[in-house]
Amino acid sequence: MQAKRAVGPFSVNPMGLGCMSLSAAYGPQPDEAESERLLHRALDLGVDFLDTAAIYGNGHNETLVGRTLKARRSEFVLASKCGFRITPDNPRAVDGSPASIAETLDKSLQRLGLDHIDLYYLHRPDPKTPIEESVGALAKAVAAGKIGSIGLSECSADQLRRAHGVHPIAALQTEYSLWTRNPEIAVLDACHQLGTTFVAFSPVGRGFLAGAMAPGWQPAEGDLRGTMPRFQEPNLSHNLELLRQFADIAAELGCTPAQLSMAWLLHRDPTLVLIPGTSSIAHLEENMGTVDVRLDAGRMAELDALINERTVAGSRYGPAMQATVTTEEFA
Repeated sequence: MQAKRAVGPFSVNPMGLGCMSLSAAYGPQPDEAESERLLHRALDLGVDFLDTAAIYGNGHNETLVGRTLKARRSEFVLASKCGFRITPDNPRAVDGSPASIAETLDKSLQRLGLDHIDLYYLHRPDPKTPIEESVGALAKAVAAGKIGSIGLSECSADQLRRAHGVHPIAALQTEYSLWTRNPEIAVLDACHQLGTTFVAFSPVGRGFLAGAMAPGWQPAEGDLRGTMPRFQEPNLSHNLELLRQFADIAAELGCTPAQLSMAWLLHRDPTLVLIPGTSSIAHLEENMGTVDVRLDAGRMAELDALINERTVAGSRYGPAMQATVTTEEFA
């Protein structure tokens, strides 16, 4: 395992675990007993940073993590998120109002079976609520001892700076990988300047860079990737050709495509923390092998040139999801 990296006051291994896929999102809900085994296996392998959210499985994910790992709570830093609420018209309505944050936090604590969460993120900035008000509500939760540190998710550099003016922001997470470079516009620089740790979710491109897709791929029922332009034709066929070349490089280096994609991130910035998600113990064990992959400057440049914001076809999100995201986008 590589040297630990700071997330606010915490010190964690660079490879954490995103728990969303244990409550569906990429198809049918995984087997509950297998999910429990995966969580325990993650801790056994040295994972000490787990990421969940109130919206994942409408609370199922927090309940699963809290119940399964109750006896091992001291072994990991726990992060969760607020900022969505379920309404009759919208199962993912953005709501960063102080009242909603307080209500969601109390429900999160109840589901997790805890009285304190180490790191609590605002899952999305609410266009109806100034970021200062949302962070102010989270700061009150810190003062009350309900959370330890504050994080933001899918925020712009400007929003991060404004939020940081209210209360120190320990972490900012958004999607980052070879094929999603949005944070490179301004967010990464802002994180470095403010001492905010950048946490990369979907570091294998929602499975794409791990080789999860093949020509003719069709999403299973409930797989959110079916709504994302990058996974739709003709974009998918174009991107699969990039993946073929990428897999050839991985084979030359004696690692898997998933390991190569995450090794690129770990080598690119020594402060990044990754939270790949999986419902497969085999994939979990594969992911943990990433820290053994070594890349020199030549390989880094080769990968950087092969898959980037100019070579990938299709936008990151469809219109509905894109409307909830305010991170800087490439033209």
